[in-house]
Amino acid sequence: MTTSRPPLLPLDDALARLLASATPVPEVQSVSTFDADGRVLARDLVSELQVPPQDNSAMDGYALACASLSGPGDVLAVTQRIAAGASGQPLRPGEAARIFTGAPIPPGADAVVMQEDCTVVSEAGDGRPARVRVLAVAQPGQWIRRAGEDVTRSSVVLARGTRLSPAGLGMAASVGQRDLQVLRRARVALFSTGDELVMPGDVAPADMRAGAIYNSNRFFLRAMLQRLGCTVTDFGIVPDRRDATVDALREAARQHDLILTSGGVSVGEEDHIRPAVQSLGALDLWQIAIKPGKPFAYGQVGAAHFIGLPGNPVSSFVTFVLLVRPFLLRLQGVHDVAPVTVSARADFDWPRADQRREFLRVRRNAHGGLDLFPNQSSGVLTSAVWGDGLVDNPPGQTVVRGDTVRFIALSDLLS
Repeated sequence: MTTSRPPLLPLDDALARLLASATPVPEVQSVSTFDADGRVLARDLVSELQVPPQDNSAMDGYALACASLSGPGDVLAVTQRIAAGASGQPLRPGEAARIFTGAPIPPGADAVVMQEDCTVVSEAGDGRPARVRVLAVAQPGQWIRRAGEDVTRSSVVLARGTRLSPAGLGMAASVGQRDLQVLRRARVALFSTGDELVMPGDVAPADMRAGAIYNSNRFFLRAMLQRLGCTVTDFGIVPDRRDATVDALREAARQHDLILTSGGVSVGEEDHIRPAVQSLGALDLWQIAIKPGKPFAYGQVGAAHFIGLPGNPVSSFVTFVLLVRPFLLRLQGVHDVAPVTVSARADFDWPRADQRREFLRVRRNAHGGLDLFPNQSSGVLTSAVWGDGLVDNPPGQTVVRGDTVRFIALSDLLS
């Protein structure tokens, strides 16, 4: 009697299962705003002040009251000079203040005329303008930044779950935040399995034994984990033995949130990950309806999550960016983990429709379209180096040159 295989799991279902299991780490740390790039806010950041704190000039020029002007060419007395960080005195009718960018608007002024639209008529003894001719028509409010137009007092300027960017750090500083409350970084244990794996530098290319390959997955997985802000412990290459695999898993589970492996999650006699994880915890093997990257494993070893990626490098790369990345972001408290998908024009043909959802390696060209890497094999890592994005191609869908396709930039997936 033949046992039918379970249907392939849709990618969206697999991702939903992963995210449902990704409870954010509970520990909160206080870090300097200088050092918080890439960290995730643990609490809403609420401003205790408004930004700008008062009306200020957006230009170098002259602050004045529009009512003091009857038209272009009027001459006003320049009674004060206001630089950024200083404060001015009230203006009287017929007066103007020499003002510089960022300086507060003095009482009585309702506009700034930039210096290019003014001509100095006479100077005081110290070389400062004493009278100025205004050559342009002034409108109330022109070249004035209003108090609170950027940030209002008591507003949430950065929400809990925000992954901090350089602009976000500047925003935090603008409301006086020296330190920020962030969630602890996710701790990830990484190891590879396979007696065929060799580390670059250990064996020269000319001396590689038959069947041996250099361990490329270890390098790009570690780099992607670090880009996501994780603290990575690299356990190296674990031998294809059950006892060695169990020992590595047990040690990794002690102080890590996630154990990430590549290879060895199949059912062959030399694939020890599955029984080793099951002996220490629980494991689900998912056959996901995507190409590349069908084999995928998720489970627990003690209190740690376990994810096993396929061994083929492109399969490992694609499943990481589509599944592991959002899982780790959610584990670190990020709310919005979905990649940005945009419409783009295909400048290629893809006549071979597949029953699985395909992620084709492509590159944007100078004409606003997408070129396809000619070899889409799951073992050709060159496609991920050459490409700058993925086309998310639905199951059973062919592509004809000129079609509109869904494009995900690798720059969004690798940061």
